[in-house]
Amino acid sequence: MEKKKKDKAYIKQMISELSKLDTKNMYLNDFYHTWKESDDEIEAVFHVAEILRGLRENNISTKVFDSGLAISVFRDNSTRTRFSFSSACNLLGLEVQDLDEKKSQIAHGETVRETANMISFMADIIGIRDDMYIGKGHTYQKTVSEAVQEGFRDGVLEQRPTIVNLQCDIDHPTQTMADMLHVINEFGGVENLKGKKVAMTWAYSPSYGKPLSVPQGVIGLFTRFGMDVVLAHPEGYDVMPEVEEVANDNAKKYGGSFKKVNSMDEAFKDADIVYPKSWAPFSIMEERTQLVSDGKLDELDALEQKCLATNAKFKDWTCTEEKMATTNDGKALYLHCLPADITGVSCEEGEVEASVFDRYMVPLYKQASYKPYVIAAMIMLEKFENPSAKLEELLEAATKRIK
Repeated sequence: MEKKKKDKAYIKQMISELSKLDTKNMYLNDFYHTWKESDDEIEAVFHVAEILRGLRENNISTKVFDSGLAISVFRDNSTRTRFSFSSACNLLGLEVQDLDEKKSQIAHGETVRETANMISFMADIIGIRDDMYIGKGHTYQKTVSEAVQEGFRDGVLEQRPTIVNLQCDIDHPTQTMADMLHVINEFGGVENLKGKKVAMTWAYSPSYGKPLSVPQGVIGLFTRFGMDVVLAHPEGYDVMPEVEEVANDNAKKYGGSFKKVNSMDEAFKDADIVYPKSWAPFSIMEERTQLVSDGKLDELDALEQKCLATNAKFKDWTCTEEKMATTNDGKALYLHCLPADITGVSCEEGEVEASVFDRYMVPLYKQASYKPYVIAAMIMLEKFENPSAKLEELLEAATKRIK
């Protein structure tokens, strides 16, 4: 579906629809997991993201901050999310400062609570990615949040920076919200999603320890749209049971379905959307976390080799032209958070055949392009009590971004 440029009349309509949504609980709060947000709040993120994109397409400045810092804390490697966060903050007028823990006093024993306050004197937002250790990532984000709330309450900070979860051990909300906004646009609106089959499936990778947060985020969000979501993985590659409960509850509430299968072929059959993506088994992630907590770092290599050997038993779990042909009319929308392990390109054998990936390259880049706007939308909803009024102000002022 060809994406059309949004004119000012459309943007004005979107702002009007946004004004009817209840977002008061997002103001001065943090964004952690999509399933913790109300239907109005999820819809508001999509609306603000589309409005901001529309304003930029019409060369209208979206700077709502005259000054201020956005702190980025990446405790794992990142390309897309790191640059998306920087782009989002710049779009709104914030300057980004990355906290490099190796160059900070953290290496000398500085506590998380102390660090949080020291970096936050003029900060409005803190984006955190901490996804590698079960039970640690979300806990770290909450600790930072509690520390800056305490600093604000005690008069140390003039404002309370809010947190955006750029990926934790449980969810990757900026990714899955961008995925869903892409799906909404590709299928021509939310109203066209009910009954669509989504295959969130494990795929073979010659690497170890990929986080669980993407598949968990997908089943936790896509089940809110009346879709038939199938989680497929080899036996033993389970995700967190509490997130499966979220997906089950969503399916009952919103009229779709959620089921688990141990066959990639079954998941792909008649699917409208496929998301083949590797992840490590929940049990392996727990074991790795325990080894690190116990200081048994010399045992991590053996765990990695065990995991890679297990992965290698399932090399047939890959997205091929043959499997894609079994999807609905052979034209399922292929999704990936990127980078994908592409057979014969980035690895000898991987998640997806090169011909499939090449065919979907433009849609994949479009999928990724929504993330800066989703992050910017989360920031706006956290920092402005009346976001529709602020967006209306931007539209009416129509200050040119490029003079």
